[in-house]
Amino acid sequence: MRNSWIIAILVATECADVGLNTLAKAATNQGMSEFVFVVYSYATALLFLLPSTFVFHRVRPCPPLTFSIVCRIFVLGLLSSPTLASVITDLTPAFTFILAIITRMEKLELKVPSSQAKLIGTIISITGAVIVTLYKGPSILFSQSASKLVYEPFLMPQWNWIFGGILCAVGIFFLALLFIVKVDNS
Repeated sequence: MRNSWIIAILVATECADVGLNTLAKAATNQGMSEFVFVVYSYATALLFLLPSTFVFHRVRPCPPLTFSIVCRIFVLGLLSSPTLASVITDLTPAFTFILAIITRMEKLELKVPSSQAKLIGTIISITGAVIVTLYKGPSILFSQSASKLVYEPFLMPQWNWIFGGILCAVGIFFLALLFIVKVDNS
């Protein structure tokens, strides 16, 4: 019974994420400023998340935000496409599953339903990431509205997006590797 609740919560979270992305796209297509949408999104998140801080709290303090971490965040922000970065982040479970198979922490038995589900999920997530990243739909960044022309000096060439995507993929790969090492050491 508990597993079905966990699955339902995961599916609901993913549906909410897709719904928010769809809502953001529809709102900006109708003329809403990106800044206004971000303020509304953060205000809504604050209303939902602030009460949870009184219920759930950390036992250990947060690690310090060092200058090195801030520099890495800045460089990644300059070099990567937001779409690519958000899609690659969703590949962490797929990379973790592949590394678990390589390190023999997980057995891939094609006759077992749970292995089939993991394999299908990995294939779907990688395929979805490739489709979202490579799909060339109508241009959003290069519209001729006055509010968009302000951002033209900050638009990045395509090769920077590719380099940034590679950096994101390497980061997610190492995150998955960290998960494998943590499980192996415990």
